[in-house]
Amino acid sequence: MKEQLEQKVAQAVKDVLDIDVEIELTRPEEKFGDYATNVALQVAKQAGRPPREVAEELAARLRDVLQGQVSEVGIAGPGFINLRLSDAALQAEVNQMLDAEILYGQSDRYKGQTIVAEYSDPNPFKVLHAGHLYTSIMGDAIANLFQAAGGEVHRVNFGGDVGMHVGKTLWAILAWLGSANPAGLEAINPEGRAEFLSKCYVEGNNKYEDDAGAKAEMVELNKQVYLFHANNDHESPVAQIYWTCRRWSYEYFDKFYARIGTKFEKYYPESETAGLGLDTVRAHTPEVFQESDGAIVFKGEDYGLHTRVFINSQGIPTYEAKDVGLIMKKWHDYNFDRSIVITGNEQQQYMAVVLKAIEQFAPELAQKSTHLTHGIVKLAGGVKMSSRKGNILRAVDVLDVAAEANKAATGKEDDRVVLGAVKYAFLKQRMGGDIIYDPEESVSLQGNSGPYLQYAHARACSILKKASKEVGPLSDTALNAGERTLARKLSEYPEVVATAVEEMMPHHVCTYLYELAQTFNRFYENNRVIGDDREADRLALVSAYRTVLANGLDLLGVTAPETM
Repeated sequence: MKEQLEQKVAQAVKDVLDIDVEIELTRPEEKFGDYATNVALQVAKQAGRPPREVAEELAARLRDVLQGQVSEVGIAGPGFINLRLSDAALQAEVNQMLDAEILYGQSDRYKGQTIVAEYSDPNPFKVLHAGHLYTSIMGDAIANLFQAAGGEVHRVNFGGDVGMHVGKTLWAILAWLGSANPAGLEAINPEGRAEFLSKCYVEGNNKYEDDAGAKAEMVELNKQVYLFHANNDHESPVAQIYWTCRRWSYEYFDKFYARIGTKFEKYYPESETAGLGLDTVRAHTPEVFQESDGAIVFKGEDYGLHTRVFINSQGIPTYEAKDVGLIMKKWHDYNFDRSIVITGNEQQQYMAVVLKAIEQFAPELAQKSTHLTHGIVKLAGGVKMSSRKGNILRAVDVLDVAAEANKAATGKEDDRVVLGAVKYAFLKQRMGGDIIYDPEESVSLQGNSGPYLQYAHARACSILKKASKEVGPLSDTALNAGERTLARKLSEYPEVVATAVEEMMPHHVCTYLYELAQTFNRFYENNRVIGDDREADRLALVSAYRTVLANGLDLLGVTAPETM
């Protein structure tokens, strides 16, 4: 509806003033109208006339061309034009929400386009921390948004199954075993494997920093791991230990992702991107990359960035080269129109250098890539934690404290509510800054929370179940003030989704759903539904409300329960 109105307003400007202009309608307070435009102020100078005079002439034209769709065209201030939708236009919009053949809020904005969404990105041999939980939730929501806009979305994951962290963990595992004895791993309880690997990583990292001899051994183990892949070695004792523990990590990841409802189409281990990255960097040396003290670097200072090593002096590809290989593999696999990568803020400058380097030899890939970043996840009153030091806030810790808070508040155990609480608590905040997670606040049924919206959906379902009539379309009977306000708020949903897609910011959907639920509560307090003379029309509004709530929660990855 908004896009159609914008086109008609633009045509009116063309007809009256012979000026081509792009219209962006905004939503003013309801008392002023349903849409507003400052186009008269925009074109007044070009038209050589006062803005108010231009607005009056445009308003007269719009009253004709928007007849039936708009009931009032008003002018405010120096030349703002306000449009008030007709009841018929709002009723038609509500009936679209009730149409089972369409999913209200979807669009064709990205139809025919391929989008690769890469997020979560945990490293085998290390534990999943709260940041992985955040990117998994945020990545899912952004992927859902692009799907709602018609895009063909591929969810992928990237992680380091090779690298120094693996050498550090392997060293500690071998120290724990006492020798390269793969059979010794059988003593590890399956439920404790992830915790075992995490502790080994912390121990290995501490030794790496404090013991020069141990550090040298870890460096050699790191080299061996690359050879396991290069030589397809699954038989030597250390290789058996490596592959077994790598499998443990992936099983742990799969179990966790299943718990939170995340499913990846493809997992890219660094071992698969390292070789391609190495070859690509060498192929573009020295025109893009340069040799420096035996290593190969990209001199980012030439572009206002900083220099980073892509191949170290021992000929081993660094994270940077592996990321080069990753983007080349994603391009080969998907021929994407957009590639979206979500990481922590600490990766911002790093990724800027990687993309700038790629821009020098594959500019189209850099242009199609978007890097989104987020801050640190902390519990309320918490401090920054580090997986290297072992004082990490694990992903499961966040879910566990949410479950405890929910049980304390309700006396129940409900994974739908726990996941809804955590996901909404993360997504309602604009991505970019640190995230302070308050478990008690997140599970509350009284405030801006996931469970509050889940309960709102269940309440709407309950109202509809009590009805003696089947829900039909909204009639053309004039809307009263409360009905109109609810219909108006419902009609905003496609516009909110469109904004969330373009900005890749799901918090817009969260804010809208909370405002919608509050609008419905005011409506329900003042307008009886069951047993009223207008029951049929009000049931249609309740059904539309339930539909929009369910669609919005689905975009956020939050279950919309029928009962709670």
